[in-house]
Order: sequence, then structure tokens, then C-alpha cells
Amino acid sequence: MKQLLQILFLFLTTYGFSQQSLPVIKAASKAATIHEEGQLKRKWNVSPEIKIDAFTTNKLIRPTAIKFKTDIDSIGFILKPGQYKDFIVLLNGKDSCYTRIESPVIKDFRKLKPEIHDTIPLFINSQNTISVKAVLNKIDTLNLNFDSGGTELVLIEETLNNKVKSKLKLYNTPYEVAIGSRVYKTKVYDTKVTGNGTDGLIGWDLFDGMIVELNYDKNIMVIHSRLPKALKRDKAAVKLNMKYFNYRFFTAAQIAHRGTKVNDWFLFDTGYQRTVMLDNDLLREQKFPADQMEVIKKVIMRGTKNNEIPVITSNLESLKIGKHELKNVPAQIMTTSKTMFDANIHILGNEVLKRFNTFMDFQENVVYLQPSHLFNADYIEKT
Repeated sequence: MKQLLQILFLFLTTYGFSQQSLPVIKAASKAATIHEEGQLKRKWNVSPEIKIDAFTTNKLIRPTAIKFKTDIDSIGFILKPGQYKDFIVLLNGKDSCYTRIESPVIKDFRKLKPEIHDTIPLFINSQNTISVKAVLNKIDTLNLNFDSGGTELVLIEETLNNKVKSKLKLYNTPYEVAIGSRVYKTKVYDTKVTGNGTDGLIGWDLFDGMIVELNYDKNIMVIHSRLPKALKRDKAAVKLNMKYFNYRFFTAAQIAHRGTKVNDWFLFDTGYQRTVMLDNDLLREQKFPADQMEVIKKVIMRGTKNNEIPVITSNLESLKIGKHELKNVPAQIMTTSKTMFDANIHILGNEVLKRFNTFMDFQENVVYLQPSHLFNADYIEKT
């Protein structure tokens, strides 16, 4: 007990917390797990060597239940958006691990004066890859895919090895990237493959707290600090709530075939070039008649790690997003058991999403979709 009090006193004087504000839980092993409501269970190793050992949750849009479990003890609490909770894990009765569970800082730029409406040329190629020009570190001009299913800045190995002049430290160091008239800070990661004809990708979180407009009628991407007022008056626009999972956002959609209708959350993924990717295990759980869908073709696709993914493309009678329905959609059915999320999910890709002018509102965490001139365009798989 005396040793424990000495350890607590050290932490209290170092970090300025009162004794009552630092709960203590016990552990006989470094291995722990973090249970975030609505998310996959995450493995964690407690570390007495780190002054503040912090775990960052998904972007929270409401108070969320968190539970931290060691091999012999646990602590649970409700975490609000932008909040953090501190506690001590006492390892083997002697080593104190100062632990923090934190929600990302809330970003909301709607009060900026003057308002921002930064218009950027948007390019889309025949493979449905959308891209914008960007400058990294004021030196390297890059063509980057805006991938709403990705995060931060990711560059392909070929670009890193043969094009980028900047000396980059991957994974941990933030760098400046200029897009349009604004400069953003982000860490840089590497990958093997991104959208066709691009040097890499930028993810949704670069614009957290803003509104991202993708206008396929005018071929522009606009970064707004406030939602355009005219959008709310547009009767053709549908408004969809966002749900965050594994640091990406999902929206609701409905698939239907032979009288069976299924409503589910879909990854909103402008970086996926096809129509809709349906997870075979989920379809079985949902008793969806995938075996009755007409097979169009079978191909091998490649993931961001250049891994082979066997995919069957079959005709889906109906895909409904809000009040807008697309019929006879050539949908891809994933035959592998799980995606990179280590979970079974469905995906909306840009062959569908380009049919809508889109506003991704990362202030209210909603998406607005307006039918674009591509709404009735032929599908690539059928041409």
C-alpha cells in the first residue's frame, strides 16, 4: 500500500491531477483490450515506459460507452465527443501505466470569417478515379485521389521512390500539403496501389470540420466552411446520416432482389472504382438471394497492398439510396471472408457515387446527394 501511494503521488505531482480523478485498475499482464461501443474490440499493450499512453477513439458524434479490460480488472465510462479520460493500470502491483482514452478534438469551422468556399478543379477518368492537384512541402506537385474511404495522405511506393523530392519521415511526422488555396497538415503513409493514374490519395479526415462538395456537373471540388443555403431548398437532395466505424464513415442504403430487401450501412468510398461491393458472409447472414443474381463476369481485383481479391460481378435488381433508386446494378460480390477492416462490410463505390453531386458535411456528420448528369449513365461493366 505504501508503494502504491508513492507511485500515485508521483503521477499526481507530475500531471496535476487530484487523487480522486485517477482511478486505478490492476493487471498481471501487459495485454489488454479496449471495447468502444459499436466498434471492433481492439488489442492494447499497457506501457509503464510511456508518460501518457493514449488511445484515440473513432470520431464520436454522441456520448459513447468505453470499456478497458486487463486480464484481471476493468474500467468503464461514457466518453463525450472531444473528451478524454485518464486512469492508471497498476502492472504486477508495482509498475504504473498512465493511460488515456481520448476522443478526437471536435473540429467545426462554420464560424470562420470570411467564409471559405475554396473551389478546386476535379478530374475523373474512365476508371472512375477522382483526383485533385496538390503540392507537398511546397516542393512536390502530386495528383491525388480523393478517397472518402481512406484517411490522411498515402503515397504509392513508385511516387515515393521516383517522384517526391522531399525527404519524408513516414507515419509519425506531419507535413504540409496545399490543395486549392488552403494548406493542410497530415502524416504520410505508403502503399502499393491507389486509384488509376494517381500518385496517392487523401482521405476524408483532412477536411474534418468542413463540408466537401464533389460536383460532377461542373467538375469541381469545393471546400466549404458553411453549408450552402440553397442546398437545403433542393427537393431532389437526400440527406443521409453518417456512422463512423474503424475511422471511416458509412451511410445507409437498401439492396433488393427477387422480393428480398435489406437495409444496411455501407462504407462511403469514392476510392473504390466500381459500383457496390457486397460481402458474401453478410449476404448469407441477411438471407439475401445472391445465388439468384445473374452472373455477369468473374475477375481478380487488387487491393491497396496489391493483394488479389477474387470478385464475382452479378446483376442486382435494385440499389436504393434515400429516395433515389438505381436498377439493374452490376454489383461485385466479395468472395474473401473479410476486408481490410477485419470486419464484414458492404461498400458504395464511385461508379454509383459519381451519379450524385455530393456534400459531405463533417460538421453535422451528414451527407447530401443530388442526382448529377451521370445518374442514368451506362455502367462500365455493361459497356
